[in-house]
Amino acid sequence: MATGKQVNAGEEAAAGRRKASANRPAPRKPKLGQNFLRDARTAQRIVDALGDIATRTVVEIGPGPGILTELAAERAGRLVAVELDRVLTAQLRMKFARRPNVEIIEGNILAVNLAGLLRTRTQPLAGMAAQATTTRVDIIGNLPYYITSDILLHLLDQYEGIDRIVIMVQKEVADRIAAKPGSRDYGLLSATVQLHASVEKLFVVPPGAFQPPPQVHSAVLRMAIAPRWDELQVERRRFIDFLKLCFAQKRKTLLNNLKGSFAPDAIRAALKSAGARADARAEALGLEKLAAVFRQLQKLAA
Repeated sequence: MATGKQVNAGEEAAAGRRKASANRPAPRKPKLGQNFLRDARTAQRIVDALGDIATRTVVEIGPGPGILTELAAERAGRLVAVELDRVLTAQLRMKFARRPNVEIIEGNILAVNLAGLLRTRTQPLAGMAAQATTTRVDIIGNLPYYITSDILLHLLDQYEGIDRIVIMVQKEVADRIAAKPGSRDYGLLSATVQLHASVEKLFVVPPGAFQPPPQVHSAVLRMAIAPRWDELQVERRRFIDFLKLCFAQKRKTLLNNLKGSFAPDAIRAALKSAGARADARAEALGLEKLAAVFRQLQKLAA
């Protein structure tokens, strides 16, 4: 049986432990929905996917603690890392202060203009870094899950300034981006990305590669910018708007999705001309047939 003195001593010890715990700084938690990559082998594979970047300019999105930054800095002619978190930005600037080819920018990638970024330097380049004079960049990053599509579409709007994109995203989103027509995952995001670039799904990354571990798997994608609108004989912006109509409600047929903007008879005629079924859904058609429907509708509306 515990005596009164033993109980009091135990309570005092517990109180002391609680006080000490309260006085210790809490470990820094990722902000803004970010899960930081910690696995060195995965980081190496991501940077390797960019290929030879010795004379290239690389823009990194959301470097966090800098595991990709460290590897890319050793290879890139010029590396510009855009970080939203002010504390992480300060830490990265200290970490890479002696790297003349590395620039750390505090900012929101959704507000960044790549052309403007290339014209601005926070410090002079030296040595091999001086060779990084290209007007097009390569993109790398572990994207926050909650704004992956927003970031990707923002980048595609600046496709003229980009050669390659290597990004890690939630596996479910990667499946949608790389999906083929007729598959369950094919949709507006698939069509829009594939209108701008060829897409490769490289490898899957388990939750344990991150800190803290997310509740889902991730996947790494590589995209080579290769616009298709000239080949498809469509105007880029108008065709993207058309794709939004086509995929407005996935379970509906093209006829039902488009009839608010085009006459039903014209839609049926366009589908027939493109060799598509009258009850076809957008997810069943590739870009070639969707472009054929678009072109025919434009002719009928002229």
